[in-house]
Amino acid sequence: MRNLEQFRSGKPSHYPDQSIYAAYACAELGLAFRDIDAGTGLVFNVSSAARSLHFGAGRCSWYPQNNATASTLASDKYFAGRILAQAGVAALGGEYFFLHDRHRAHRPAGHEREDAPVYFAELGGSAFVKPLTGSRGDFAQALYDEAALIRHLGEVAHYYDAVLMQPIIAGAEYRVFLLDDEILYTARKQPPSVAGDGVRTIRDLLSAHNHVLQSRGLSPVSIGLDAALDAVLPEGERWEIPGRMNLSAGGTMVLEAPPSDAALTLARQAAQALGLRVAAVDLFTDIGGDANAMQVIEVNSNPSIRLLEQSGRGDLILKIWHHTFSAMGLFGV
Repeated sequence: MRNLEQFRSGKPSHYPDQSIYAAYACAELGLAFRDIDAGTGLVFNVSSAARSLHFGAGRCSWYPQNNATASTLASDKYFAGRILAQAGVAALGGEYFFLHDRHRAHRPAGHEREDAPVYFAELGGSAFVKPLTGSRGDFAQALYDEAALIRHLGEVAHYYDAVLMQPIIAGAEYRVFLLDDEILYTARKQPPSVAGDGVRTIRDLLSAHNHVLQSRGLSPVSIGLDAALDAVLPEGERWEIPGRMNLSAGGTMVLEAPPSDAALTLARQAAQALGLRVAAVDLFTDIGGDANAMQVIEVNSNPSIRLLEQSGRGDLILKIWHHTFSAMGLFGV
């Protein structure tokens, strides 16, 4: 098996992961890969003697074996939650709120921006709020007072039309990646952190962290007025950033099995309910310290697989692409 590094070497830093992995899989599986967008990798062609197909990276759907309806429903976190609830799958649920008046005549009452504080109060004055159709942890934030909620909605409104508000849950967070009913891998998610250098304050380290996030098109971490942020971390000491755990936002994932098979069963049920052939199910286990308490956070129909490259599991990347190419008929008529 070829070294995956050779497919990344020589490419600019912005070249899409998905295109690198597709080229790698094509080389291993005897298919032809052709970049058709002047080397950007955003549009490419894969062909065999049997068939030729176009694929997209960036904002495109990466897994064509997921039909368009299932992918679209999964990408709307509220719709996905309703489907999971109807199927009897334990999930966080939540309520949605629009951030703009346009199209107001076409939607039911109770979901406008001014309604959000009411639901926030029903949740006890704290909630986890994220864009309804967002990804990569953009603007996903835990909020603990109404003033912070109002500010957050104002910031999100510059980029998104609606948000989903959910209860804040304490538990261990896992990702379960499925191909049809097969569990391909599981990973434990950990929050991002900043590392002390013995010179800069936590506030300064967070500012530098935010600069990197914003350069990637992601929302910054909220930096409050807490005097504790003015402390200088000793060199090498880490300070965890609470909230989102996405890799793109600086979080970490380690290949690790959840504490029980019940979590795997829950993930399978979630993917089946949404009709997805490829899915990454994010879920909480050990909620509130109860080993039997678990809930689905969300189901991703377009999951990144960079963790596999970082973990030296090119074999699993190859398996994912073999599933894709097989489903699309590239290995025979």
